[in-house]
Amino acid sequence: QVRLVESGGGSVQSGGSLRLSCAASGPYSGYCMAWFRQAPGKEREGVAGIDDDGNTNYADSVKGRFTISQDNAKNTLHLQMNSLKPEDTAMYYCAAEGQLGYCVGSRNEDEFSYWGPGTQVTVSS
Repeated sequence: QVRLVESGGGSVQSGGSLRLSCAASGPYSGYCMAWFRQAPGKEREGVAGIDDDGNTNYADSVKGRFTISQDNAKNTLHLQMNSLKPEDTAMYYCAAEGQLGYCVGSRNEDEFSYWGPGTQVTVSS
């Protein structure tokens, strides 16, 4: 059974920073992982992805402000969020798929089987 646990959410003022972490455990030796978010009344959005070579990709709305990283063991994921804005307010989810090949850095939610419970990020103006 794959288990994902996010941490690091909270409430900050506009312009502040938060660092989210996600720990994956289960039968796989490594995981392809990504960050998603969903704000009330909106569809879930792929925020950041990372491939096996460390190349990253981001939603346009967070480029230049957010940084995704993953540990060498491929079971811990981070999201450094700087210059936060009220529109970043959302539930943030870590998603994972057991690594059977190359992780391409996808932000397509259909490519992930496992999801964490989410961590709330609230940014006030």
